[in-house]
Amino acid sequence: MVLGDFNLIRSPENRNKPGGDISEMFKFNSVISALGLNEVNLMGRKFTWSNMQPQPLLEKIDWIFISNCWLNNFPITTAKALDMIPSHHCPCVVSISSSIPKVKIFRFENYWLENPDFLNILAQSWNSGPAIPDSAMNLNAKFKRLRKILRQWKASMTSLK
Repeated sequence: MVLGDFNLIRSPENRNKPGGDISEMFKFNSVISALGLNEVNLMGRKFTWSNMQPQPLLEKIDWIFISNCWLNNFPITTAKALDMIPSHHCPCVVSISSSIPKVKIFRFENYWLENPDFLNILAQSWNSGPAIPDSAMNLNAKFKRLRKILRQWKASMTSLK
């Protein structure tokens, strides 16, 4: 992630008034492209800097860029602009998260071993279902089936209490 006050705009739309050096914009965009960076869109505000005059010049000169590697690891990277007071620049808050689902962890309960029904449930689960020719896949399928049955068994035991 590369972020900060670059004092450069990327296009004429990054100003509220006409102007800006097209050559500088081209160079800035060329460097961003050569580095393979992606802009993180800024929510909440179009411009990040003001000259604080009665008829202010407003520009977006604060930028947040991420690499493709960053994007793969943190696909939900967002940025929000806050109020400019007391600065000429608005602070930006970057939030990083991913959409990788959290798996509910399965935990084996030691007290199950003391239940007289446990070995029967284990044997029924382990011996049911179609056999898969690939032994690793077969073992994986057996564990998944057993986990599902044990979760149901645990839920039924909890509801009896």
